[in-house]
Amino acid sequence: MRRAFAVIELSWAQVSARRLARHRLSAPASGAAPDAGRVADVVSAICGAHAQIASAAELSVGLRVPGATRALVRRALWTDRTLVKTRGPRGTVHLLAAADLPMWVGALSALPVPSSERSVAVLTPQQTEQVLAAIADAVAEADLTTAELTEEVVSRTGPWAGDLVMEAFQDKWPRWVAAMTAATRSGVICFGPNRGRVSTHTSPTRWLPDFVPMPGPAALAALVRGYLYAYGPATPAQFARWLAVAPGWATLLFDSLDLTEVTVGGTRAWVAADDTEFPDDRPSGLRLLPYFDAYAVGCHPRERLFPGAAADRALAGGQAGNYPVLLVDGVVAGVWHQRRSGRSIRVTVEPLGTLGAARQRALGEEVERVGEILEGRASLTIGAVSVGPHA
Repeated sequence: MRRAFAVIELSWAQVSARRLARHRLSAPASGAAPDAGRVADVVSAICGAHAQIASAAELSVGLRVPGATRALVRRALWTDRTLVKTRGPRGTVHLLAAADLPMWVGALSALPVPSSERSVAVLTPQQTEQVLAAIADAVAEADLTTAELTEEVVSRTGPWAGDLVMEAFQDKWPRWVAAMTAATRSGVICFGPNRGRVSTHTSPTRWLPDFVPMPGPAALAALVRGYLYAYGPATPAQFARWLAVAPGWATLLFDSLDLTEVTVGGTRAWVAADDTEFPDDRPSGLRLLPYFDAYAVGCHPRERLFPGAAADRALAGGQAGNYPVLLVDGVVAGVWHQRRSGRSIRVTVEPLGTLGAARQRALGEEVERVGEILEGRASLTIGAVSVGPHA
């Protein structure tokens, strides 16, 4: 239950400074040489890295681990397996810390099923169970493309599973695909390494041999705690938006947990009851965040993170993440784009205001770091970005 003590009053500067530090954007992870374990620790701290665009995920993680490159992120994912690629918050593709997978699967399995999924009636409950069992058996020791997985599922269930009844843009998908979301949410399946440009699917037990989902209530409590660590203070409505669930359901969840109420500029929000320390330092630093970076997508309120002209220039219909952003002192201060040709990476940055000499030097250093992470040679142009938002 929420504790009824004197409400802590916080400034936006305090909140922003804490979030930057916890996202490793003001003080990136330090210590020994970067390795797959430290990469996973950072991904865990930010509750996952959006990975619909693989290069953006690699950059997002690399920016937070000094000395890291995209090769290290790939090694953590496919060789050391401290990361796993699967669907996380909002059903979008994420890199998650493999050690957190039992919590994620337990929490996602405990979420209310969206009405859009309930309306998909191409599979009966019994057929869904058959498909899930067939998927689990098929990927237990193999990385399979969707076409290969279709053959395996049909051979284990029957021709009905392969009927082309699912709408798929200008095509049709086989019936069994209606169970794919449930398979991912319940931990039956995750992504395997690409085969050329084609995605594969495999079993999470290949990352965690003793994988068992955490019980739902404990998993949801752990997920809220992780979210508030990275993005708090936050409201139930903000958590609901991040996870794509109903605000009323999120409010009931918050009410059931041990949280502390605070105010930020007079607005109520919550943090974990034992995590109420905030820095007195002001947010500082300059960073280039890629498409769908966790900080830009997960932090609220939007009007604080995208003040004034930033909302018009860097949001797409109110949606964050569709533009890579220039972050200055914890708020969005421009957009940017990178174009690669071989090892050459041309970075164009469009600031929304004038950058002084110190900021320009910091921007040059950040562009150089982008090149190092992406294993190329980056050059900087300050000017208009003509590329539109990513879908």
